[in-house]
Amino acid sequence: MKKAKTITKNVQCPISTVLSLIGHKWKIFIIRDLLEGAKRFNELKKATGASQKSLTKHLRELEDKGIVERKAYKETPPRVEYALTDIGYSLAPVLESMAQWGTDYIEYCRLKSKISGSSLK
Repeated sequence: MKKAKTITKNVQCPISTVLSLIGHKWKIFIIRDLLEGAKRFNELKKATGASQKSLTKHLRELEDKGIVERKAYKETPPRVEYALTDIGYSLAPVLESMAQWGTDYIEYCRLKSKISGSSLK
């Protein structure tokens, strides 16, 4: 088994910082979907499954923190797109690590269930 790296536990804990910025499922889903490129509000709503109120709230929070940028086009009808900023794109490895861990955990649970199920027979 690998030994875990030592993680700082000071007042300005880096993990706390990350969780305060993206530690909500809708924020993670918003970032995940924007990693593919800019999207309009309704595209994000459909892709994430968030309610209009939640999506609006979390997009504003991500925009305030510099993770997402909102671009309004002067067209008729008006068009607004959301995209990740450079610092937002830098979260890609974090989400990729989370996705890999999730995949590994699902496999672990599947194997554990299979072993438990066969030992009962």
